Amino acid sequence: MPSLYDLTLTELEERVEALGAPRYRARQVRAWAFRRFARSYDDMSNVPAPLRRRLAAELPFPETRVVAELRSDDGLTRKRLIRLADGRLIEAVLMLYDPRSDSRGRATVCVSSQAGCAMGCVFCATGQGGFERNLTAGEILAQVTGFAREQADAGGQPLTNVVFMGMGEPMANWPAVWRAVETLNAADGVGMAARHITISTVGLIPGIRRLADEPLQVGLAVSLHAPDEALRERLIPTAHRYPLPAIIAACREYVARTGRRVTFEYCLMEGVNDAPEQARALAALLDGVLCHVNIIPVNPTADARMSDGPYGRRPSRARTLAFQRELTARGVACTVRVEKGVEISAACGQLRGEAAPLPVVQTLPSR
Repeated sequence: MPSLYDLTLTELEERVEALGAPRYRARQVRAWAFRRFARSYDDMSNVPAPLRRRLAAELPFPETRVVAELRSDDGLTRKRLIRLADGRLIEAVLMLYDPRSDSRGRATVCVSSQAGCAMGCVFCATGQGGFERNLTAGEILAQVTGFAREQADAGGQPLTNVVFMGMGEPMANWPAVWRAVETLNAADGVGMAARHITISTVGLIPGIRRLADEPLQVGLAVSLHAPDEALRERLIPTAHRYPLPAIIAACREYVARTGRRVTFEYCLMEGVNDAPEQARALAALLDGVLCHVNIIPVNPTADARMSDGPYGRRPSRARTLAFQRELTARGVACTVRVEKGVEISAACGQLRGEAAPLPVVQTLPSR
């Protein structure tokens, strides 16, 4: 059964009309769901009770439940373990940025698009856990509205950004992901600017081309992690499906068609992909591409085989900065990502979606 969050405005108008109510009621319902973050139809005081009862029976809210939540001691990063209706577990992260150090005062939600992931990246906890299923658009949106409701109730910063960088490969679940994006952006939905939404991919070329065709100015992030095909296939076992030269060609095409830059994610692993000559090879690969490189020192995971193995060693700060200098010297715009939530396993590559004996809220010290 689809949820309320799965429907577009037009689809909801048709459903409301079929129930004998005027079409404008659909806009009222959507405003309650995506602007006032109602918990249920019972909150919708200006919608007639009989219509609320029919909608609740035929078009329920997404059935999701927060099993546990971890917070860093500064309160700026929160990770939620969420149980879906079929019992599968996903994770979503809220990252708040201190206005004193971030002029935009961002409040970003990192959402999952799948339960698990089929890409199998050797340094990623999600990829090592395997694939379970795609999420619906409603299940994706519920991750956003859950945090938005909490922020509104506490009088906190409204959400400003959404990044599809949680569990799963968004481009492998394109119909649901794009439907969620449209609701996030729609004036009758969440109303978030398209430029504040970013979709990541490990390099699925059909998805990159689809995004280039869409009118919304949604950001694109591509996970590279290696400057050559042989190493990339070691790090991403499924990478052979879309060779590196073809991915870069698709990104060049994307820039030419949209005028927007591409963000390339590069997870830095000591002794694997962090040598100066590899930085120079990466710069040559990206020559002429309108882009920005996010250098991400690999994060520890709960899996000791990954943390202690060849792909789990984080480079020293000096080695990381040396890699950055090589790129900068060759004209590649790049930054070393300031990771948030590493100590609560909420950072890049750490999401796994496993139940743990945690209280609903647990505060852990920041590093």
